Amino acid sequence: MTTQQDCIALDANDPLRDLRDAFNIPTNTIYLDGNSLGVMPRSAPARVTQVVTQEWGTDLIQSWNKHGWFQMPGMVGDKIARLIGAGPGEVVATDSTSVNLFKVLSAAMNIAAADAPQRKRIVSERSNFPTDLYIAEALCKQHGMELVLVEPEEIAASLTAEVAILMLTHVNYRTGAMHDMAAVTAAAHAEGILTVWDLAHSAGAVPVELKKAKADFAVGCGYKYLNGGPGAPAFVWVNPLHADRFWQPLAGWWGHAAPFAFTPDYQPAPGITRYQCGTQPMISLAALECGVDTVLGAEPLGGMAALRAKSLALTDLFIALVEERCAGHGLGLATPREHAHRGSQVCLTRTEGAYAIVQALIARGVIGDFRAGDGGRHQDILRFGFTPLYIGFADVWNAVEHLRQVLESDEWKRPEFNRKHAVT
Repeated sequence: MTTQQDCIALDANDPLRDLRDAFNIPTNTIYLDGNSLGVMPRSAPARVTQVVTQEWGTDLIQSWNKHGWFQMPGMVGDKIARLIGAGPGEVVATDSTSVNLFKVLSAAMNIAAADAPQRKRIVSERSNFPTDLYIAEALCKQHGMELVLVEPEEIAASLTAEVAILMLTHVNYRTGAMHDMAAVTAAAHAEGILTVWDLAHSAGAVPVELKKAKADFAVGCGYKYLNGGPGAPAFVWVNPLHADRFWQPLAGWWGHAAPFAFTPDYQPAPGITRYQCGTQPMISLAALECGVDTVLGAEPLGGMAALRAKSLALTDLFIALVEERCAGHGLGLATPREHAHRGSQVCLTRTEGAYAIVQALIARGVIGDFRAGDGGRHQDILRFGFTPLYIGFADVWNAVEHLRQVLESDEWKRPEFNRKHAVT
């Protein structure tokens, strides 16, 4: 049985342990919710203050040139590209994940309509993040297409001659299950199907190789594992093979080939630049860059491969300790045990009290979150994210100890833990 002292020793020998110093983690907090909102980098307040007081406050509009504001979406995008297997000039940090998905899915539909107009279906997982499905449903209505929802084990059989696009989230938000991007993309391409990938729960958490996988389109989130702050700009990538084929639907002046020519007609910029729309949020982009830099801080120590190895060790430990120390309390495991199929989160199930248990843990300083089941295949889950940049092995042991105490004492049954908040 693994002891607390064993975990302390693992932390002492962890080559990534000093990366934690880049973050402002509140005292007496074990933060296992970086898959929802990453921890604030220590560098962020000073950088944001600089943008507000000096660049905006003093230099004002000169900052578009003087401080490189105009180039910021591409500069931050190039940094993100290093984490997702993309090349320079192929990623821009802009808008939200939802807006970017609308852009790339629209572009994919236009390509499909030009190349294979008889294909009228988009396939996605039934348990995909709801917003992704809502956007796909709305676009299908506009384009006369059909959204087909399948279970993970049904994806391969669903790739038929009627399908134009396969739209998947790389790591499932509800279960933490991870697709083999290269294999799935190859299977789709073998049937003439384009792929759209949502990297919200994988960018900065697991190695991603978009170009090696020959993916077609990808979007991702800036405020989860990239630690960019609440509402941080997202990012978008388009395979260079497709980047110049069609306008994205939100044609705006920042996506114009010559934005300061102010012509009345739209001429799209080459490549990924056309996936920008309006004036970009400089303060938020500055904070996002601080967050991305915390992930890039692992590059001298082995980069994403090293972060992945630690993530798997942390999640392995959490699963083992929960099963050892919380046995008999009705907890199940929704997350795959196999490393190749697991992201950087662990999701536990319970038929009763999942929400209240999470709230009791939060009151103790162990921050996870709750996701409601669907009344069918998926039960209510207690969701815990493991960001290897700032989570240690002793954190895991202590979190499980708190969970054991909450369950054994029935602490979760207290009324205050059973009152639903607006955000769960």
